[in-house]
Amino acid sequence: MIAELAGVLMPVFAIGLLGYGWRKAGVPFEREFVTRLVMNIAGPCLIIDSLSNLSLPLEVVARMALGGVAMFLATIAVCFGIIRLARLPVRTFLPALAIGNTGNLGLPVCFFAFGDEGLGLAVAVFVAHSIGQFTLTPMLQSGRSPWRTLVTTPVIYGAAIGTALLVTGYELPEWIAGTVGLLGALMIPLMLLALGNTLGGLRVARLPFASFWGLVRLAVGLGVAIAVASALELEGVARGVLILQGAMPAAMFSYLFAARYDRAPDDVAGIVLMSTLFSFVSLPIVVALVLRSIA
Repeated sequence: MIAELAGVLMPVFAIGLLGYGWRKAGVPFEREFVTRLVMNIAGPCLIIDSLSNLSLPLEVVARMALGGVAMFLATIAVCFGIIRLARLPVRTFLPALAIGNTGNLGLPVCFFAFGDEGLGLAVAVFVAHSIGQFTLTPMLQSGRSPWRTLVTTPVIYGAAIGTALLVTGYELPEWIAGTVGLLGALMIPLMLLALGNTLGGLRVARLPFASFWGLVRLAVGLGVAIAVASALELEGVARGVLILQGAMPAAMFSYLFAARYDRAPDDVAGIVLMSTLFSFVSLPIVVALVLRSIA
């Protein structure tokens, strides 16, 4: 089990640590360029490649997408209630607590845990959360319509194309499929490098505050994921993927949006950083339990 666990998490931590060391060494890292490359090219290509090559029944993929949507909405509802009870600004803290890092961290973990099947199912959850994130966060934090942000997000179009290929069974010409697969393969290492590099630049303004809400993010996400997986009667890899995606720390984009709209970016950065640091302890436990449950 230890060797299996190391095989899942060590590549993720090693590449993330490389990005962190890159930042601390002061070596230039064009984060905006990498982010644009991931969101506009590598991300859509990975989604198309993963969905089009899934050999699972369409019903399983549809239930996975439903699970991703249900998990997102349920987490929003639970976090909304907690934030109101704590008398914190909902517009500021709801995205940071409710939206997990299903992309930068969730996709690599699911890939190394369950291979291509796990990655394909994790993509379904990632797409559901991306749509929710790029819809909810601008609406809450800027007060403007989120539709412009949504329709200019290439991940959405990648999901549409991948789903169409999955449903129809149509196969892309070999040279196009090879190109899409090669570009999609860039996403996981680039995301992990960007994650580590960004973490290297974050600072915790209020450590007790950030630590408490970082733990809340992890506890609520995991609890909701287990509840949704049980309610939908997910089994095997599908159940494992949903639980792992739910156990992710706060999404990095929550900090980027908070900084863009000046919504307590220091506090949000603290939640992102502390929940990610705590996940280095919680994820090995969750991964071990998930692997054991489906063995």
